[in-house]
Amino acid sequence: MTTIEKLEILSDAAKYDVSCSTSGSDRQGGSGLGSTLPSGICHAWASDGRCISLLKILLTNYCIYDCSYCINKRSNDVERVAFTVDEVVDLTINFYRRNYIEGLFLSSGILNTEDNTQEMLLNIAKKLRLEKGFNGYIHMKAIPGASKELIRETGKYVDRMSVNIELPSENSLKFLAPEKNRDTIIKPMKYIGEEYEYVLEEKKMKKKIDNFMPAGQTTQMIIGASPDSDKQILKLSENLYEKMALKRVYYSAYIPVNTDNKLPSLITSPPLLREHRLYQADWLLRFYGFKADEILTDSKPFLDDKFDPKVSWAINHLDQFPVEITTASLEMLLRVPGIGTQSAWRIVSYRNNSILDFESLKKMGIVLKRAKFFITVKGKYLNSFFLDRELLEKVLTEKKDTQLKLY
Repeated sequence: MTTIEKLEILSDAAKYDVSCSTSGSDRQGGSGLGSTLPSGICHAWASDGRCISLLKILLTNYCIYDCSYCINKRSNDVERVAFTVDEVVDLTINFYRRNYIEGLFLSSGILNTEDNTQEMLLNIAKKLRLEKGFNGYIHMKAIPGASKELIRETGKYVDRMSVNIELPSENSLKFLAPEKNRDTIIKPMKYIGEEYEYVLEEKKMKKKIDNFMPAGQTTQMIIGASPDSDKQILKLSENLYEKMALKRVYYSAYIPVNTDNKLPSLITSPPLLREHRLYQADWLLRFYGFKADEILTDSKPFLDDKFDPKVSWAINHLDQFPVEITTASLEMLLRVPGIGTQSAWRIVSYRNNSILDFESLKKMGIVLKRAKFFITVKGKYLNSFFLDRELLEKVLTEKKDTQLKLY
């Protein structure tokens, strides 16, 4: 089989892995993109908002595991192929020199053993960096069960690593992937997090030390393949951020690919709205000071379909509103629907030297269409009044032209 034929199969097999972001890397890749992109090219976004093109492929779709939810599970009758180390290196360099890509995202099934697969990934990274002088972005998987030494060595040559936790609970993992062990997944995540923080601390003291994946680590959870609640998912994410030094948790709406009575049927639509709501809630965890137990409770373990999590929290906590913009703390400003992190800081900075009014809030980028129901300026509302829960829910779910009639 030719390299291009392998590329068609292994780029298609890689599409189910969504943990593909370059945030945190300061490498400069190519200067632009070709007008016609070959298969295997995906788009990701850097922390500054730039669109980055990556070659996104699997090293192989061979796998020793038989996970119910995976298209590449051992018992599936799919065409199996594997790149050689040189094929991946040559593809990456050739696409990079043609300005098709600015980096490589490389995942893999397990070929023979975990250590064998991790060693192949390591050899690709070393060859790209040391022999080919590749200065683009590299994101590689750390294979659960591979040795610490191989994972540590891989981290020297890549920008980011990820270990996919895949399912939100140990019970779901035992049910859908009984050959896998949760400890085997968690241990490399913990080791990578500890090593990442150690290198950061050593660099602060200006010690010379080997680089170790400067963009940190990520993981991915499959949403909708198991009965786990949104609260379970957010609690797990919260723990991973706090204990594993994760940069990002990615949520992947389960796409039915296998016929199995343990899984949703093949005609089931992926839960895309649920995935979207989890990303919104995740944002609240990382940047807005919320805790998972505040966003969801045991009595309400799933996110609201009608409202984003921040609006939903505000509606459920009307006793904490309205917020007086001229005196409210930064923490409380961040909880107002329509006020983002930058806007909250601008309000705090602005009111120290100038007089706040609704016009100045608008210029700061506050989404007054939402915020005006939850804030006052010097005790006054903007063209509205404090609404009870029922009316507030109605106003926030009505179409724009209807809203204008209500206030």
